[in-house]
Amino acid sequence: MYQDLNLFIHGGWRAASDRATKPVTDPATEEVLGTIAEASPEDVDAALSSAKEGFAVWRRTGTWDRAAKMRKVADLIRERQVDIARLMSLETGKPMAEAMGETGAAADQFEWYSEETKRIYGQVIEARTADSRMAVIYQPVGVVAAFSAWNFPALLPARKLAAALAAGCSIIVKPAGETPACCAALIQACQDAGIPPGVVNMLTGNSNQIAQQLIRSPIVRKVSVTGSVPIGKQILSLAAEGVKKVSMELGGHGPVLIFDDFDAQKAAEICATTKFRNCGQVCISPTRFYVHESSYDAFAGRFAEIAKSLKIGRGLDEGVQVGPMANKRGLKTIQSMTQDALDRGAELLAGGKTPAGFNKGHFIEPTVLGRVPDDALVMNEEPFGPIAPITTFSDYDEVIERANSLPFGLAGYVFSNNLSVATRAYEDLEVGMVGVNEMLLATAEAPFGGVKESGMGREGGSLGIMDYLDPKYVKIKLEG
Repeated sequence: MYQDLNLFIHGGWRAASDRATKPVTDPATEEVLGTIAEASPEDVDAALSSAKEGFAVWRRTGTWDRAAKMRKVADLIRERQVDIARLMSLETGKPMAEAMGETGAAADQFEWYSEETKRIYGQVIEARTADSRMAVIYQPVGVVAAFSAWNFPALLPARKLAAALAAGCSIIVKPAGETPACCAALIQACQDAGIPPGVVNMLTGNSNQIAQQLIRSPIVRKVSVTGSVPIGKQILSLAAEGVKKVSMELGGHGPVLIFDDFDAQKAAEICATTKFRNCGQVCISPTRFYVHESSYDAFAGRFAEIAKSLKIGRGLDEGVQVGPMANKRGLKTIQSMTQDALDRGAELLAGGKTPAGFNKGHFIEPTVLGRVPDDALVMNEEPFGPIAPITTFSDYDEVIERANSLPFGLAGYVFSNNLSVATRAYEDLEVGMVGVNEMLLATAEAPFGGVKESGMGREGGSLGIMDYLDPKYVKIKLEG
């Protein structure tokens, strides 16, 4: 089922020019699934030339023609949803139900932007004199270099591909080396839908080498990245050399505020279900739980109860709710964060160990920590895994200050049935997205992104296309 993957350049799949490859492994078994091509500098140059040619064609393709092709991409992804989801589960370990949902969400991106490409509206400005006309038009920024992370291997590249295509840009996508097959499936759908050669391209291999060569090329005029904060800073520095347009969605550390007027057990059920989705490897995952002291026992008890009940296993197996972590380095981070919190006085309410019977794979039990001090590592660095630190608060101003104390600002969550409290809280949280009594934020029609060190720009929604467009002001003097 899993096939070795090549590079996609100018409408065709090809091996690396020097035939170099590297393996892709299954995180549930640690066995090799297949290989991906490692692009050489010559291959990167070929992709740049291809994208330059593709942009010249695509930017002049009519919007309704672009829209029809993009809608066809969405249709093809939905037709192939099961096959793509299986590839995703193999590469990431995530349960099939989650993989199916993500694949559907990737199709939604292409459907949404197939419609947005028809709605790139300009502006007419009333001129000061009768013989002048003033207007603003929007034009595609140019060739895009896009880098996506491994945790959502279909949705993340889909957000970039769909928005770029809708704007009239061509694009070179570099998916994560751990999870390239889903992105390849999207690229194939683009080809099968009639997207012209050169408009979409895919490179795999050495991320640092490919990023430096793409971003330093004068052909690339826009960079989009989803990844960690350190990686984002490196790419931002590279992009600054050529004054490239940049959008980036980086790490987060989502605070959750549970006020005393909300049913604590109900909040725990919503939070626990969301926390352990994709084994906690979600940038907008709820990761710091601030519970009013009067609600702590009910919340923490129910949260731990749910964590202990979740079925762990290989994503392809029936009924599995939590798969393995994607890699060994992430597993070690969660283990060290757990120990650090316990050493500082936190209570282990659930999990924290390798589940019984799992001698291979990057598995760990869903972990719940109670009464975690604010100086614990897990409260200060993004815990990209199945670990939930819970602490208490007593005062509104105090909890807002603690929630806003970190340099991250991606997503936050508020649980309160008091309209005044909920409104103040979502306004006061320094984040790009807030869920009030709700945690499912990501959807094609809404803008996705953060503030502070969690990034800049937005993906999705009507705002998402703007990062792939340049405004051009035009003033005309009429004859006579």
